[in-house]
Amino acid sequence: MALSIHSKDKHMDSSKYVRYTPEQVEALERVYTECPKPSSLRRQQLIRECPILSNIEPKQIKVWFQNRRCREKQRKEASRLQTVNRKLTAMNKLLMEENDRLQKQVSHLVYENGFMRQQIQTASATTTDNSCESVVMSGQHQQQQNPTPQQPQRDANNPAGLLAIAEETLAEFLSKATGTAVDWVQMIGMKPGPDSIGIVAVSRNCSGVAARACGLVSLEPTKVAEILKDRPSWFRDCRCLDILSVIPTGSGGTIELIYMQTYAPTTLAAARDFWTLRYTTTLEDGSLVICERSLTSSTGGPTGPPPSSFIRAEMLPSGYLIRPCEGSGSIIHIVDHVDLDVWSVPEVLRPLYESSKILAQKMTMAALRHIRQIAQETSGEIQYGGGRQPAVLRTFSQRLCRGFNDAVNGFTDDGWSLLGSDGGDDVTIVINSSPNKFLGSQYNASMFPTFGGGVLCAKASMLLQNVPPALLVRFLREHRSEWADYGVDAYSAACLKASPYAVPCARAGGFPSSQVILPLAHTMEHEEFLEVVRLEGHAFSPEDVALARDMYLLQLCSGVDENAVGACAQLVFAPIDESFADDAPLLSSGFRVIPLDPKTDAPATTRTLDLASTLEVGPGGTRPASEADTNSYNLRSVLTIAFQFSFENHMRDNVAAMARQYVRGVVGSVQRVAMAIAPSRLSSNVGPKTLPGSPEALTLAQWICRSYRIHTGGELFRVDSQAGDALLKQLWHHSDAIMCCSLKTNASPVFTFANQAGLDMLETTLVALQDIMLDKILDEAGRKILCSEFSKITQQGFAYLPAGICVSSMGRPVSYEQAVAWKVLNEDDSNHCLAFMFMNWSFV
Repeated sequence: MALSIHSKDKHMDSSKYVRYTPEQVEALERVYTECPKPSSLRRQQLIRECPILSNIEPKQIKVWFQNRRCREKQRKEASRLQTVNRKLTAMNKLLMEENDRLQKQVSHLVYENGFMRQQIQTASATTTDNSCESVVMSGQHQQQQNPTPQQPQRDANNPAGLLAIAEETLAEFLSKATGTAVDWVQMIGMKPGPDSIGIVAVSRNCSGVAARACGLVSLEPTKVAEILKDRPSWFRDCRCLDILSVIPTGSGGTIELIYMQTYAPTTLAAARDFWTLRYTTTLEDGSLVICERSLTSSTGGPTGPPPSSFIRAEMLPSGYLIRPCEGSGSIIHIVDHVDLDVWSVPEVLRPLYESSKILAQKMTMAALRHIRQIAQETSGEIQYGGGRQPAVLRTFSQRLCRGFNDAVNGFTDDGWSLLGSDGGDDVTIVINSSPNKFLGSQYNASMFPTFGGGVLCAKASMLLQNVPPALLVRFLREHRSEWADYGVDAYSAACLKASPYAVPCARAGGFPSSQVILPLAHTMEHEEFLEVVRLEGHAFSPEDVALARDMYLLQLCSGVDENAVGACAQLVFAPIDESFADDAPLLSSGFRVIPLDPKTDAPATTRTLDLASTLEVGPGGTRPASEADTNSYNLRSVLTIAFQFSFENHMRDNVAAMARQYVRGVVGSVQRVAMAIAPSRLSSNVGPKTLPGSPEALTLAQWICRSYRIHTGGELFRVDSQAGDALLKQLWHHSDAIMCCSLKTNASPVFTFANQAGLDMLETTLVALQDIMLDKILDEAGRKILCSEFSKITQQGFAYLPAGICVSSMGRPVSYEQAVAWKVLNEDDSNHCLAFMFMNWSFV
C-alpha cells in the first residue's frame, strides 16, 4: 500500500481526518524546523513550492502545524517532568539515608544519656570525701581500657605506609559523611527540594570546625570528581595548590601529596597553608571517593614544605563521596573539617576561625554551587548576554577575587614590600616595584610604565558593630557617590592609557558622578553577580578634560542576601577600558565584610576595634551610658578595604600620599554609612547619628513645629524650652519618621531633610537623602492617595494619610500605621517645603 497513516490531523471545519504520506510529513517537518509557526502567506508559499502538498488545503496545513507545536510542547513537558521525577527520586533516597543516619545519631545520644545518668547516680551515691577522685579515676580507667592509638612514624619512601594512612582517612571520612562521627546540625534555611542546593549542616562540639553538604547534580561522577579536585577554580581563598607527588595504588586509585596555600580574609591575621595526603579511589558499589587529611607528626608520613610566612593549619579527614544516580547525574556528599589554629589570631577575630557556618559558606557550599552552575551551563539552561561564554565570565570573577586577595595579603614572594608610614598606623601602604613577579591572569604588562613603576596598595581593616554585612555592601554598591572620589576614579582609569593624567592630590573630593550598572552574569541563586559600571563623565573647566570621558568598572558583588547565614559580603571592582577584552588587565580594589558569630559579651569585649583611630563612638572614645547595661544580641563584622593604583617611579610618593588620604576618607565615609544604615533596633548600642547643628537646621526645626501647630492646632511634641536647639533635639530623636521634601511644580519632590528615624526608615544618610525622590519611596496606592489629598493639603495646609507601604532606598518594604502631611511655612508665611510624618513604621 503506497499510503500510510503517518499522522492524523482533524480538519478544523469538518470531522474528516487527513492522511499524510511520509514524503508530505518530511516536507512539513523541514519547514517546522526552520519556522514552527509559519504565517498564512508562508503556508501558501509552501503549498506552491512543494507539489506533493498540492492536495492539502491551507487550513489543514495550519492544523498540522498547530498539532505539531502541541506535540513538541507535550514532549518537552514530559521530559521536564521525567527530570524532576528523577531528581525527586534521588532526593528522596538522600533524605531516607539522612533519616537513617539521624536515627543512628539519636540512638547514640540516648545511649550516652543513659551512661551519663548512671555516672551521675554513682557519683551522688558515693558519700566519702574522695568521691570526686573516684569518678575521675573511673574515667581514667576507662581511658586506659580504650587508649588512643598512636600512629608510628611512616616512612616517606614507603608506599605501604602512605596507603595505610589513606585507608584510615577513607574510613574516618565516610564515618563523617554518612555516619555519626560528628554531631551535625542543619543550617537554617537549607531546605531540601529538587531545585535546592541540598542539605547543609555544621558541626557542634567537635575539634576544629566542620561542615557537611549533600546534594544532587546532573553531571557524571568522573566529571564531578575532576571539578572538585581542581580546588583553585572554585575555592576563592585558595592561592595555590601544588601536587608534589602522585603514587598509584593497586586498586586503581591514586595517593597525592599536596601543598596548598590559602589567603587570609583580612589584613589582621596571617594566611594558612596545608600539607595533606589526598586519596582517590572507587568503592565496591561504584561510588567515587576523594578524601584528604593533613600529614602531621601524629599521623606519620613525610614532612611537608616549611610554612615560611604562613601558619600551618590542619585538615582533619575530609572529602567527597560521589555516587552515580539512576538515569544520570550524581549524588554528592561533601565534608570539610579543619583546625585553623585559632589561638594564633587576635581574640576579637577568633570567631572567624571558630565558625563552622563561615566554613560552610566559603568552602562546602561554594563547591556544591560551582558544580551545579557548571551543570546548568553544560545543559544550556543558562544563557548569558553580551556574547561572552560562561567560562570567560567565570574567569573574570576569579581574576577580580584573586587580585583583591593578593592586595589584602601582600605576600613578599609576590614582590610586595611595606612603604614607610606617615606616623599613623590606620592605613597600610605596600608597593610592588617588580610586577613581573606577580604578573598572573589578573594582571597585564600593559598597565605598567616601560620606564619604571609598579603597583601600590593602600589597605585597612576594622571591626563594625550592628551593621548587617549584606546591607552595607548593597549600600556601597548602589550609592557609590557616598564614598568614592571621581578624581581618583579618573586617575585609575587613566592608568590604563599610555600617558596617565596627573595625580589628583589637590582635589578635595572630586565631583559627584552618576553610575549606570549593566549586568553581565549571575550565579543560579543570585548570591554573586558580575556587572559593568559606567561612571558618567563631566568636566566643568578646560583643565578637567580628563573627567569628561565616561569611565568603566568591572564589578563583582556577592553575599548581599541578608538571610544567608555566615556569608561574606564583598564588593570588588577594577577599571577597564571601552574594549573590555577577554584578557583585559584588572587591578582589583574593594570591600569585604565578614560576619562574626553573634556573641553575648561583657561591655569590655564589645568595644569597636579602632584600627583607623577614628572608630570610637562619642568624644574621647567613650561609649554611650546605655551600653554598660546591654547584654543583648551584638552583630559584629570585620571590614577590610583595599585599593590598588599603578604608579610611575617619579610619582610614587605622590601616589602614596593620595592613596593614604583617599582610603582614610573612604574609611570615614563607610563609618558614616554604617551608622546611618544600622537598623534602629540595634543602633541604640552604637550611639545616635550626628545631630545637624547648623543655623539652617535650627531654623527649619522651628518652622516645622510652628507650621504643624498652625495647620493642625496640636503640638508636634512637648518641649520644656522653646529654644531652637531643644526643638531640634526633640525633632531629631522623635520616634516617628519625620522628613521634608521640596515643593516644585515642575519637578518631582526631592527629600531635603529627615530626622534620625526618617533616615533609618529610608536606609540612607543626610547627604544621600537629597538623591531620593518622594514618588520613588511610595507605592502605587500611596501615590494615588497623595494625589487625591494634595488639594486638601494645599487648601487647609495638612492632611492625614491612611496606613500603607513605602520602600526604603535599599528596596526594602516599610509599613506605617498612619501618615501626616503638612505645609512648612517660613517666617514670611510663604511655602517653604512639604513635611511628612510616618507613624509607627517598621520593616516588613
